[in-house]
Amino acid sequence: MVAHLISEDYKYFLQEVKQRYRSAQLKAAFAVNREMIAFYWQLGKDIIEKQAQSAWGTKFLDQLSKDLQMEFLGTQGFSVRTLKYMRKFAQLYPKLVIGQQAAAQLPWGHIMLLIDKVKDSDAREWYALNVLRNGTARSVLALQIKQDLYHRQGRSEHKLTNFAQRLPSPQSDLAAQLFKDPYDFRFLPITEEAAEQEIEKALTVNLSKVFLELGQGFSYMGNQYKLTIDGHDFFLDMLFYHTKLHCYFVVELKSGELKPEHVGKLNFYLAAVDDLLKSPDDKPTIGLLLCQKKSKIIAEYALKRTDGPIGIADYQLLQELPKELKNKLPEVSVLEAELKAGKHIVRIT
Repeated sequence: MVAHLISEDYKYFLQEVKQRYRSAQLKAAFAVNREMIAFYWQLGKDIIEKQAQSAWGTKFLDQLSKDLQMEFLGTQGFSVRTLKYMRKFAQLYPKLVIGQQAAAQLPWGHIMLLIDKVKDSDAREWYALNVLRNGTARSVLALQIKQDLYHRQGRSEHKLTNFAQRLPSPQSDLAAQLFKDPYDFRFLPITEEAAEQEIEKALTVNLSKVFLELGQGFSYMGNQYKLTIDGHDFFLDMLFYHTKLHCYFVVELKSGELKPEHVGKLNFYLAAVDDLLKSPDDKPTIGLLLCQKKSKIIAEYALKRTDGPIGIADYQLLQELPKELKNKLPEVSVLEAELKAGKHIVRIT
């Protein structure tokens, strides 16, 4: 048993080291990349000016592309398509300051993706800052844009939390930054009609995708995590530890509409975790209540007099299960038995 736990710990420790190394590689590439980005922006600006001042149409770009690729053999960065991206880059950032604006510090592949997929300037800047902060790979950035992370995480005016009132700064700001609404669980092989046990089981089976949706820094402590209080057993749906906030995260899932008593129950769990699990060096435990539907007014009232720091968010599931996955999930009774028999192994990502 000890060897198994060490093996599991090492596996996820190694995964974390790999992720940190890739992040460091990407941040190093940002610095090396700066001069090239400045060149691309200037060339885009020159193209705009030449096409405005002279009778040069699209054939100008064809000729320029051909001549540059002939001069710099093997270079892939001077295709007509890429030259158009340079022109668009200069159009979107007419007064770009290299080294100061977030977009100017990104790899060119990231910049082209933002130009192509993000039309709103505020959203584009938010995604650029998020890449710099977290060392986000291009493939992950593409997924974040597809899942509309800016509107789910970047805009604080729609978030239902009491973090600002219940957490000290800067923990309150950091907690608000990672909070999303709604959470996108459409990668799970279940539909909106699924019971809570089915959703929870699907989340534990798809942890790697869950971590991608939750964000960086979450460590998995277990599902149906048992706490014994005054001879009574209580089970937390999912328990995490956040390595950057240095606190426990209790996640409660509700398959229906938000009710005030859901918040009260989660507040009880936060108090219990603070008393039974939290070390003197840990920050206050945070709760995340996920439901399929909520009333903003009911959520605000429920949070108003709640002592523990809690965020309330919707989550999205598939409306219809793909044909190839139908009839492959076990019965709810089987899921319940598996969840109660599950072991709590720390998994770091």
